[in-house]
Amino acid sequence: MIRTIRAKFIVGFFLIFCLSFLVLNQTVKEIIRTSNQKIVTSDLVGLKNNSNIYVRQAFLINHFTNNKLYFGQMAEEMVNDLNHATSSHVSAYTVDGKLLFSSDQREFSGQSDEDLRQAIKGKTAYTITYGRNSGTVLYSYPVIIDGVKVGILRFTKDFTLLYEQSGRIMDIIFYIALAIFGAAFLFSYMLSRHITIPLVKLTRASTEVKNGNLDVRIPFRRRDEIGELALNFNDMIDRIGSQISTIEGDRDRLQELNDQEKRFFDNVTHELKTPLTSILGYAEIIREKGDDDREFFDKGMNHIVEESRRLHNMVLRLLEVSRRASDDREFEKVDAGQILHDVSDSMSFRAKRYKKRIICQTDEHLYVNGQSDRLRQLFINLLDNAIKYSSPQSEISAKAELDSGLVRFIFDNPGEPIPPDQLEHLFQPFYSAGHKLMEEGSVGLGLSIAKSIVDDHGGTIRLVSRDGQIMVYVELPYFREERS
Repeated sequence: MIRTIRAKFIVGFFLIFCLSFLVLNQTVKEIIRTSNQKIVTSDLVGLKNNSNIYVRQAFLINHFTNNKLYFGQMAEEMVNDLNHATSSHVSAYTVDGKLLFSSDQREFSGQSDEDLRQAIKGKTAYTITYGRNSGTVLYSYPVIIDGVKVGILRFTKDFTLLYEQSGRIMDIIFYIALAIFGAAFLFSYMLSRHITIPLVKLTRASTEVKNGNLDVRIPFRRRDEIGELALNFNDMIDRIGSQISTIEGDRDRLQELNDQEKRFFDNVTHELKTPLTSILGYAEIIREKGDDDREFFDKGMNHIVEESRRLHNMVLRLLEVSRRASDDREFEKVDAGQILHDVSDSMSFRAKRYKKRIICQTDEHLYVNGQSDRLRQLFINLLDNAIKYSSPQSEISAKAELDSGLVRFIFDNPGEPIPPDQLEHLFQPFYSAGHKLMEEGSVGLGLSIAKSIVDDHGGTIRLVSRDGQIMVYVELPYFREERS
């Protein structure tokens, strides 16, 4: 089996050129043969017309009534005259094929008499006997006078000059075609080497890179596609080396991130431990004192309920963060605008507790491919943040609209400006902005959870702080029904 590209090129070109050369050679032969046949046919038609004129004139001059008898009597004279007039040997026959006279019997003996048999049947026919550089035609036709068949004339004509010329033409075409195809094959061979040798070098260089040698380079100085490929290969190796250097340089940063994660979980542990300790302390005191001190009992129970609720919220948020990579529930067509409207209604009671108001404006039929419960969680988190961190007695705007194939949600509320260097970090789960209004028990997971939900739905989320307003933009792909 042929394995290398060079060998495939050579064998393929050789087969193509051989086949093309054979086809061309046969085509030229057929064209020349057809052309010669047309020339012979045209010449024989002229020969027949001229000889017919001669015979008719002879019959008209003598006014013979017995045409067959006269044809036999004038056969010798007619054959000799036609022999000189046409420069061809001529034989005259009766209507049944009996020889009357011949200018040279040897020219007709030993040849095929198929044309004569056809003439006896009343047809005009000829046979060609030719070699590479010679050609002889036997031509027979019945002589008809006034609708009566009176005899047969048979000619032998030499076309050696025509076939010699055709043979020379075929030789010239053969050698020219052979030279052209030979030059083309040589050019193809050189071209294949020009292509395959650099590919072999590229293969060896890629093998070196695979084995870990990043110092290999291909010193091609070509301006064609292979030169560009070599240049791209060298650039790729440089880029790989740069990436490896970057990775090696990022090890300290990764270690720092690991340390941040550890500190985060330490903080979470502390946040979980603090309410548990407080709940345990109040519970033990209440168990010892019972309800003897009603005021302390009510205070302790309220504290236990509040701390339990805070602890429950923290656990739910941590579970939401931990499950985002493993959530594999199916997506479906949901009306995101209706979900936002429902969440805004339910969150209005919480907003009133803070003496704030939610205004919701949504278009109809804002369908997205998603999970309704997670989208509800997204809107709850964003509205909850807006309620907690907006200015006192403020108005919170929640809007949903369709724009350029996207469903856009805009949450807008007045609030304290956020420094630009902190905006890009607010969606990180391990980042705490140290906001003054951050509620007790919050570990900064709301926006991280929101981003994970948006990412899972193939959308984008961004936060803007401008002119005393905090705006969150969420864009999700609009769901379009597929039509068959």
